[in-house]
Amino acid sequence: MPELERWLALQIAGVYHLSVHSALEKTPLRAWQDGVARRKQALRHPVSAEEFFQDFLPAKPRLIQRDGIHFHKIRYWDNVLSPWAGRLKKPLLVKYDPRNLSRVYVRDPNGKHWPVPYADLRQPPIALWELEEARKRLREQGKSDPAERALFANIMEQRRLVKEAVSQSQQRRRKERIPLDEIRPMAAEPAKTDRPRDELQPFPVEIWERE
Repeated sequence: MPELERWLALQIAGVYHLSVHSALEKTPLRAWQDGVARRKQALRHPVSAEEFFQDFLPAKPRLIQRDGIHFHKIRYWDNVLSPWAGRLKKPLLVKYDPRNLSRVYVRDPNGKHWPVPYADLRQPPIALWELEEARKRLREQGKSDPAERALFANIMEQRRLVKEAVSQSQQRRRKERIPLDEIRPMAAEPAKTDRPRDELQPFPVEIWERE
């Protein structure tokens, strides 16, 4: 969810790292910078940003079948799979990004990762949660084992419905807004009294004198 990811990034990078920590008595960013400055050796960075990213992805073992990889009812294929397709008896580790299932990463017997896209490149990128929700909706319709096309069709229909609902909500809010040129300041009404101001008399008071 992009909105959640942006919010989380802002909270961590823009709020937490720039706020004074009670135990450190400084911001986490300053503590990091001070720690780096005290190091005698330079920081080591990952050799490959892509490999570093893939190291943290969830993974599932999958056999490489003759027609490719079947993962969450979606078929993936790339020519890199040809030497293993239907020949390799041992499953390979398939890593995936839950935010974008348009490709998976197959780790070969030597430990190298290979990106493998959808077999049907016409299909759009989808998130794992969208796929699970589509499967749930189709099960409720009596389709216990939906095919790939049915899953994608259900996801796209749900996206269309959400987009349409958001558009209608925005149009309704625009209609409900009052144009600024129609807003008129309300004149203050004079205070109402039972008798003219000149006839108002003060309340009687008692004057106490010290004996």
